[in-house]
Amino acid sequence: MSDNAGVDADTNEIATLRARLEAENGIKGLEILQPKDLRRAVELFRRDGFVVIADVLNSEQVEILAKGCKEVAAEVLELDKGRAGNRGSHRYSFGGSSLTRSQLHRPEWQMLLEVQLVSEVVTAIFGSPDYALRAASGDFCLPGAVEYQPLHSDIRDWQDGAKTPFSAFHDPTGQMTIRDLPCPYVCVNFLPQEVNRLNGPTRQIPGTQKSRTPIPNLADEPEWMRLSTVCPAPAGAIMVRDVRAWHGGTPNVSDAMRAIPNLEFYAPWFREPMVPGISWSDYRGLSERAQYLARFCVADSGEALMTGATLRAP
Repeated sequence: MSDNAGVDADTNEIATLRARLEAENGIKGLEILQPKDLRRAVELFRRDGFVVIADVLNSEQVEILAKGCKEVAAEVLELDKGRAGNRGSHRYSFGGSSLTRSQLHRPEWQMLLEVQLVSEVVTAIFGSPDYALRAASGDFCLPGAVEYQPLHSDIRDWQDGAKTPFSAFHDPTGQMTIRDLPCPYVCVNFLPQEVNRLNGPTRQIPGTQKSRTPIPNLADEPEWMRLSTVCPAPAGAIMVRDVRAWHGGTPNVSDAMRAIPNLEFYAPWFREPMVPGISWSDYRGLSERAQYLARFCVADSGEALMTGATLRAP
């Protein structure tokens, strides 16, 4: 899928950007692990706040997932002719583009719940199999996403419940923050295509999951951070992230969509509000393990799950 609506991909500015990314983009010495490297995966996750493992999905699973991502993207883009996006121009959240804030109603995302290695990695990170699915989401960006998304974390320090329900940890003494705890939730991104220097690789700033330093804005972000991207990484790989680590989207100056669907898991000891993302009937079709993971995301047996695309999740 190629769609750079509203963006002239042939300007000197974009040509210069493309040349710079081709030459310099990517974390130097990025370590891509194999499924057998479970202990090393946990070490890197705890050191850097993320880890990449190749050969997790087979070719059939990659094809199924890529097709599902394209179908969801087509539904969303039908609502956004100008490609304004919901995470910046030409940039979209799979969850934020769904009435359920999730894609768990889709069989492609349900398939991901059954990937054994994911269960092994997340269990090893949390030290327990009793974690729970938060949501099935991810994001996609189109050619024409030529801006950098600001660095951010996917979990916030405490705010009053009147401002947001998604702020579960509170130390009334003010001495501890969410960054002083073990990892409260993990995001596993799946790659249905290669991620390379030009198609919008995620930038990750290693070791920032525990940092209390203010996250720099785009104007103050140093150049090395802009180039600190997780690439190249092959189709079929997963990127496992501590959501507290600083990260952000980067320009897609390729000729194709880049998608990174995900599953998000809360630690056994951590919860925030969850929205039903799978119908009771679909839930009953999952394996026993997948049902356990999705136990807080299932609609009641008598409840109709309203699914569909939206540009702004309710």
